[in-house]
Formats: sequence, structure tokens, C-alpha cells
Amino acid sequence: MNVTLHLAQDPDADGLLGRSPLAALVGMLLDQQIPMEWAFKGPSTIVRRMGTEDLDAHEIVAFEPETFARLLSDKPAVHRYPGSMAKRIQELCRYLVEHYDGDPEALWRDAGSGRELLRRLEELPGFGKQKAQIFLALLGKQLGVRPEGWREAAGAYGEEKSFRSVADITGPESLAKVRAHKQEIKAAAKAAKSGGTASPSATASTATTATTAPASAAAESGEPDQRSGR
Repeated sequence: MNVTLHLAQDPDADGLLGRSPLAALVGMLLDQQIPMEWAFKGPSTIVRRMGTEDLDAHEIVAFEPETFARLLSDKPAVHRYPGSMAKRIQELCRYLVEHYDGDPEALWRDAGSGRELLRRLEELPGFGKQKAQIFLALLGKQLGVRPEGWREAAGAYGEEKSFRSVADITGPESLAKVRAHKQEIKAAAKAAKSGGTASPSATASTATTATTAPASAAAESGEPDQRSGR
């Protein structure tokens, strides 16, 4: 895997994402309740603090949980909830070690179909259906991983130039379009909750994607949303 990504809007961080499957997965895991650029810059920050050149699932699992949490908590923090996300990253890496010998690329290397790959992604700790579909769309659109039926499995996120998620971010202009789409979704969700009427475009967007507004008790209590990560 060696491609050029623009998710973090930072050359070094994007360089890591483009060559490291685990960095891309961790960035996707972190992508909730913080700006997208902040989330996808996280893996680069972790690598730098670990003093390595890449993320390694075995090495991350070997960390004492408190030590790894401190690594994410040092300022600037990797996430708004560094302790919770440190635990989730270690859970993700432990799963990869136990099921794929620590090789994240094995998730999609021999996937026979988009549906199978989506199932594997949904089984990852911290990946609900929406997050799994977004990552599947990112794999297909930008990382060259395209098993048969990948667009269909990715749902609306797999549509060409849909500008619904990080899968469509290739630079500042597309980032702005994705951010505008998310604002429409949030506005539609807010209007529906208050009994108001959303704009037609926002209503249409809501009909084709899951809501991104945090509505769970966890979100209201200040903890990361457990559902999908968007």
C-alpha cells in the first residue's frame, strides 16, 4: 500500500496513512467527535511519540494500558477523549493480532467480495456498520482495494463523487464539500428532533445516510459515541 492521501491535510501524516494499513485503520477509528483532520493526524502523532516509523499491532498491544493512555493524552492530545480512544486502539490491535496475526492488510487481501470485506470490517472493535462502510469506500476509491461488489457493500458512501465522507477527500476543495454535507445532515437531524422542517437537500441526504448527530446517552455524557464513529 503506497498511495497519496489528503485526509489529515498534513504531508507527513498523510504520507503515513498512504503507506500504513494500520495507520489508516486507526485514523478511521479516531474519526468521531473531532475534526476529520485531527483524527487522521492522530496515527502520525502516535508514531512520533512511540519513536518508530510505523504502527505495529503487536507493539501497541504490548503497552501497559496506562502508559499507552498517557502517550495519547500528552499535549496536544490525540483525541478529545484520549483515554477512551487509547483503550479502543489497543482493542483493535489485539483483535488484529488474534485474528490476522497483526497484519491489518490481511483484512482485505483475500476478501472474495465487497460483502465479505464489509463483514470483516464490521467485526473490528470500534467499527459499526457506518464506519465500516466508509472505510470500505476509502479502500475502493483511494487505496485500490476493489473486490467484486465493493461499491454496493459500501452503500451511499461507495457512490462516485458522493462527497459524503473521508472516502471522497482528495484535497481542500473536496474536504469543504464533505464538511458541508455533514452540516446538512446535522441540520436535518436537529430539525427532525425539534419538529421543524429541514431543507430539501438535507432531507434527501438524511434519507440516504445514517444520521451523524450524536444522540446516544454516551455522547450526551461526554463520552465517545459507540455506534458508528461519525
